[in-house]
Amino acid sequence: MAIPVLLIGKSGSGKSASLRNCVDNNDFTVINVLDKPYPFKGHIITLSTDDYETVKKGLLQAKSKSLVIDDAGYLITNQFMNGHSNAGAGNAVFSFYNKIGDHFWGLIEFIKKSVPENKIVYVIMHEDTDDFGNIRPKTIGKLLDEKVCIEGMFTIVLRSIVQNGKHIFLTESDGTDVAKTPIGMFETTEIDNDLFAVDKAIRDYYELDKEIKK
Repeated sequence: MAIPVLLIGKSGSGKSASLRNCVDNNDFTVINVLDKPYPFKGHIITLSTDDYETVKKGLLQAKSKSLVIDDAGYLITNQFMNGHSNAGAGNAVFSFYNKIGDHFWGLIEFIKKSVPENKIVYVIMHEDTDDFGNIRPKTIGKLLDEKVCIEGMFTIVLRSIVQNGKHIFLTESDGTDVAKTPIGMFETTEIDNDLFAVDKAIRDYYELDKEIKK
């Protein structure tokens, strides 16, 4: 199965910018949900879509070893905005929210079970803060938050923040967020927001490229 990695953070915290060292590298393909320009110069193989089936097809057909779904949370938002006016009322609204949750949960399951081995899929989302100050992926509706717990479907969760003017990734939680990484994968709790370096660390830890060479 592929390795899914969750990356969350506020807008402007450096999530998309973390791809800056992946330019002109055929090992990386980005599925650009919002079809927005990158915040750096250079070319990255890109598929622009917010359609779940096209996303899945792109994940399967991509030749790159590492795949990125940038602004993945907008798969949820766009489905909501495109359909909430026609959702109706009562049970129809409940069904509509269930459908939104089912689609996103199904995408993560698809990554884990259907995307080829030795591939890493980065799922980039905005973060949200609840009434108690806890930080988690931003979604819509209660199904994904209360019944699924998106971050629980990932072994690796990085949080992008700006600290003292520097953009960094957090590799472990301070008790208020959901950052987590396997024991020994990273030496520090704060690392540069460089997805190329993160990708190498994950591949070295799980010996993914060694498996490819067999």
